[in-house]
Parts: sequence; structure tokens; C-alpha cells
Amino acid sequence: MILDLKPLLSGKLSKLDFSYEIGFDNEESPIIPPDDVSFTPPVIVKGYITDNAGYMTLSATAELSYNTHCARCLKDLSGKFVLNFNRTVATSGTLQNEQNDDFVIVKNGMLDIDRELVEDLLLEFPSRFLCKEECAGLCPKCFKNLNFGPCDCPKKKEIDPRLAILQKLLEND
Repeated sequence: MILDLKPLLSGKLSKLDFSYEIGFDNEESPIIPPDDVSFTPPVIVKGYITDNAGYMTLSATAELSYNTHCARCLKDLSGKFVLNFNRTVATSGTLQNEQNDDFVIVKNGMLDIDRELVEDLLLEFPSRFLCKEECAGLCPKCFKNLNFGPCDCPKKKEIDPRLAILQKLLEND
């Protein structure tokens, strides 16, 4: 969304509230979920920009619904991810390095926060989820969910084939 900051820049307002949604139902969407995750549109963004004697700050919260699965037992999971987004607002031409991620840049009195917001949203989004912290996962042989009890597989401890050569060295001693 492009916000008109001219009332803030001229001093008519000291705070500008905003609320909008970012949809991503088309192919050109800036929001591409990680593998094994699906996002449920829209992203709900709420926030405000304040001006304190020329020092402007942006504070926003973005809320995104997702569907995925547990990384250990593959149980389906869904939830909401909330990102708190805070930046200093600067006008174009006032910074030596406008590529600094700590700032959002106002160009011609207009501010587009979507690119930085979506970038932070995807960078902060967890790479894996667990159904519970103590999830036991699946048996590597029979794939039984070990959260419901032990499986019937023989309890013979198997050695990783990549380390089998080391086991032979121990047996020779």
C-alpha cells in the first residue's frame, strides 16, 4: 500500500493511522511461502506513523495465517504468525545510504511499505514447526507416530551406514 505522508510532512498531522490487507491470490504475488507451507490470504496490516519534530517512525503489525505440518510427526498444523515491524522514516535525499534496512524512504511525499514488510515477514517466518516441543516423531522403520506409544520394531540399535567403518575398527580391538 502506498501511504500519502504529505499531511505528516507539512505538520498538519502528528500521527497517521493505517490498516489494510495484502492479498496474494495472483501469480505476481510478492508472498511466496516456504516449502510445505501454505498461506491463507490476506495478510492483515495495522499500524501508524508518528512525527515528533521531524523524526518519523513507522510501527506496524502484520498477521498471516498459515497451514503446514509438524517437522517430526507430520501432524497437520495451522496458526497465525504475527510480525511487529518498526522502522525509521526518512525522506528521499536525506540519507547517505538509502539502502539501509533500518529506514523506509518517502519519495515525493508517498511511502510504499509493502516490499520491506513482506521481506521481513518471509525472513522472520519460522523454517519449521512442531506440534509440541516434546514431539517424539515417527519411527524411522515403520513410520508409526511415537506420540501414541512405542512401535513393535525390534529394538536393535542400528548404526548409521556412513559410520559403519568406525564400528568395524571398534570390533577389532
